[in-house]
Amino acid sequence: MKDAVFKVTNLAKVYLMGEVEVHALRGANLDIFAGELVVLLGPSGSGKSTLLNIIGGLDTATSGSVSYQKKELTAASERELTEYRRTHVGFVFQFYNLIPSLTALENVAVVTEIAEKPMKPEDALTLVGLAGRLDHFPAQLSGGEQQRVAIARAIAKNPAVLLCDEPTGALDSQTGIVVLEVLERINRELGTATVIITHNADIASMADRVIHLSNGVITEIAENKIKKASSELQW
Repeated sequence: MKDAVFKVTNLAKVYLMGEVEVHALRGANLDIFAGELVVLLGPSGSGKSTLLNIIGGLDTATSGSVSYQKKELTAASERELTEYRRTHVGFVFQFYNLIPSLTALENVAVVTEIAEKPMKPEDALTLVGLAGRLDHFPAQLSGGEQQRVAIARAIAKNPAVLLCDEPTGALDSQTGIVVLEVLERINRELGTATVIITHNADIASMADRVIHLSNGVITEIAENKIKKASSELQW
C-alpha cells in the first residue's frame, strides 16, 4: 500500500455572496496516494476546482482538514502555504499563462531559478516532446505546444504533486490527446502524484481512480481496473 500524499477529512467550503451562502464543498473525504493519477469528474459547479485549489494551497477551507505528507495544511500560515506551493506542487491550468516575451526555455527557467532541486529546463521540455522548440516564443507555438511548455514549467521544479485544472479545455480534441499523453507519461516516468480536473468522462479512462463530485459532494470513488492509454481515448 502506497503512502497517502493527501488526506482530506470532512472538508467544507462556504462562500458568502452578499447574504447568500454558497456551499462549494460539503464534507469531502478523500485520500490521494503517491504516484497515482486521479481524475476529478463532475459538471461545472460541482466543487472540483474548489477541492483542487484547497489541496494546492491556493484557497482555504471553511472547516475540515487537509494534510500533505502528514502536515496539516489547514493550519498553515500564508508564508508556509507559499513555500508549500513553491516546493511541492506544480500547477497546470486551462490557459497557459506563458510570458510572451520569453522563449519556451526561458519560460521554464523562470521557475527553476527559484526551485530547490529543479531539473534542467531543456530536460523538462524534452520530456514533453519540445526539444526542438526551445528557442521559440509563445506566439510561434501552437496551443498544444504552449500547454506543453506550461506542463514543462510545472514539472521542472520536480514537484511531488501535479495539479491540473481542465488542461485540455482550450484545445481541440486531437491536440488534447497529445497533452494527456504527456501528463500520463510524466505520472508514469516521474512518479508524480497527478490530479486532473475534467468534465469529460472519456478522459477518466486514463486514471487510476475517478472521483465523482456533484453539488459539492463526493458521490463516488471508482477504481479503474482497465486503465486505457490516453492515445486510446475516444472523443
